[in-house]
Amino acid sequence: MVTRTTGRYVPGSLHGSTYRAFIPEALPPVPPIDFARPDLLGRKERADQALGRLDGITLMLPDPTLFLYQYVRKEALLSSQIEGTQSSLADLLLFELEEAPGVPVDDVEDVSNYVAALNHGLRRLREDQFPMSLRLLREVHAILLQGGRGAGSGAGEFRRGQVWIGGRTPALAHFVPPPPETLSDLMQSFEAFLHIGADEMPPLAKAALAHVQFETIHPFNDGNGRLGRLLIALMLCADGVLREPSLYLSLYFKTHRAEYYQRLNAVRTEGNWEGWIAFFLDGVAQTSQQAVDAAQRLLALLAADRAKIAAMGARAGNVGLVFEQIARRVILGVPQATPKVPLSAPTVRAAFATLQDLGIVVEVTGQQRHRVYAYQAYLDILSEGAQPL
Repeated sequence: MVTRTTGRYVPGSLHGSTYRAFIPEALPPVPPIDFARPDLLGRKERADQALGRLDGITLMLPDPTLFLYQYVRKEALLSSQIEGTQSSLADLLLFELEEAPGVPVDDVEDVSNYVAALNHGLRRLREDQFPMSLRLLREVHAILLQGGRGAGSGAGEFRRGQVWIGGRTPALAHFVPPPPETLSDLMQSFEAFLHIGADEMPPLAKAALAHVQFETIHPFNDGNGRLGRLLIALMLCADGVLREPSLYLSLYFKTHRAEYYQRLNAVRTEGNWEGWIAFFLDGVAQTSQQAVDAAQRLLALLAADRAKIAAMGARAGNVGLVFEQIARRVILGVPQATPKVPLSAPTVRAAFATLQDLGIVVEVTGQQRHRVYAYQAYLDILSEGAQPL
């Protein structure tokens, strides 16, 4: 393994308790990472191929936004679960439908904010031609922490105090990020790294390194973990690796949680960037293939259910219109569906009843009035691995 100095420790004290805070070296690492090493080269090729298949299948989908709409929500859910929220995907969809009785509102707001933050970042990159920058990160962070549990945690502002990870005090912490007075220089160097081109470093490796550096600097009081994971998708879209934000690693990080933290720590203590990049590339390959498999299963499900409806003959038209709406949202009620279709509310209600008889949707409230329906088979495929911790 290459020997590197990845940073230095500086002493600090808080309320009479002493600790050591870690200040990382600027990226890229010195000596540079040898991406031609057989163990990294093979992994990079597999990750690139899997990512290409994922990017390609989004073009094959009849409505890519349908898949991405739900997939982004699954990522938001998983990323928030890592931070301790206990919402399910159904909770989030019901919350967005404003039909979420008994659901911890702060938890669901955290997840919903993640969706809004990602969409804002992508809109700024695409429509405004805005570069990856500290300003963009602050804007995205402000949305990520609006309301929910993050309210009042310095949304959109770099921290002005010392933070630590794990433990009741910095002296007992698992890790203590840099002191606040070092953040300005650290984040300026981080922004410079975000701007390096593909000719200097492969975009996947660049995203891998940026994620660790961001988590190590921990520039905000709260939301660093969620923003650090969101950063990966934003960077790959900004660098043209993906047309749509279809790669999300939170399920991989959640499943391999212990190794994830061990790899981060090994970068800081041993300079083992190669071990982290190998782990990251394995995650890209695995996650991309899982997403491709899910997209193919969803395509097959949609085709089978559309065939069921078409077999109804004359009644298929109205039922098909309502089906297409619940296929876009997965959980839907009559009041939400009616404005989207040229049908009366009683006709929409009857169409939902027919879809229920066909076994395509299930009613989730158990009520006689204000019923809400779920496209359960679609929700089941999408929810795999997304149960609360």
